[in-house]
Amino acid sequence: MPNQLEALRRYTTVVADTGDFEAMRAYQPTDATTNPSLILKAVQQDAYRPLLERVVNDDRDASNSELADRLLVAFGTEILQIIPGRVSTEVDARLAFDAQASTERARTIIKLYAQHGIERERILIKLAATWEGIQAARTLEAEGIRTNLTLMFSLPQALACAQAKVTLISPFVGRIYDWYKQAAGEAWDEAAHQGANDPGVQSVERIYDYYKTYDIQTEIMGASFRNIGQIQALAGCDLLTISPELLGELAANTQPLEARLSPESAKAHAPEWLASNEVAFRSELNQDAMATEKLAQGIRVFAADAVKLDALITQQRAG
Repeated sequence: MPNQLEALRRYTTVVADTGDFEAMRAYQPTDATTNPSLILKAVQQDAYRPLLERVVNDDRDASNSELADRLLVAFGTEILQIIPGRVSTEVDARLAFDAQASTERARTIIKLYAQHGIERERILIKLAATWEGIQAARTLEAEGIRTNLTLMFSLPQALACAQAKVTLISPFVGRIYDWYKQAAGEAWDEAAHQGANDPGVQSVERIYDYYKTYDIQTEIMGASFRNIGQIQALAGCDLLTISPELLGELAANTQPLEARLSPESAKAHAPEWLASNEVAFRSELNQDAMATEKLAQGIRVFAADAVKLDALITQQRAG
């Protein structure tokens, strides 16, 4: 009998949400995603410290931001030796509200990969799904640079990404779940919000139904999971990016797993077509307290980890 990880692969592209090379070798995902927090965690481990040392020693005259990009690309290059598909590499979250700077940084990352012999088709540039990040993605996609819009918590963000023709979006499940659980406090009923009733799952399902109903080509990759019940409820989604811990739980579970999402089921209860422009994006996002707060918080967390990564680079220089 196949385990649930094997079953999931029949319906969904499995992506590793980690900077740990050994976890990727163990679970054999198709794609992999990284972010500043994952890279920061990895380079503080003895196994990955030599990557930081090598990057700094190879170009001590480079700025911290240049070295940070080189480090991200070094991780990405190693990951691409393990997986058959694509790796997502993130633009510094401190540029989340600067479309031009984000665009230039993305071009730099692609050039660095090219220096390692990596073709751009295997790279997804991750950008925060702010209005500015989405406009940067629009420019990059027109240049043939593929993008992954992250920190996504709402349908208005997904609609703007569809208009920008981004390659992939990463709606966050667990962080939405966290917000609603915290907001409910003692009134939260865990049993009543499991699986298909999880607010994070429902958010991804709304986006999935909209995209499939209107034949939008942008791929949907559920992200930020807290438990395997959330993953099980999204079986059939285009892609799911999953931590090594939850990949392990799926691999150990031999209960049957069937797809819940499909283009046919999405079109069976087709959502209404919605207009999308900058005013609608900003207005509707502002009306959604959860999405507004989680987007801002996510940018702050990733920016803080980018600062910590800068500090590690400075420390390595001094050494």
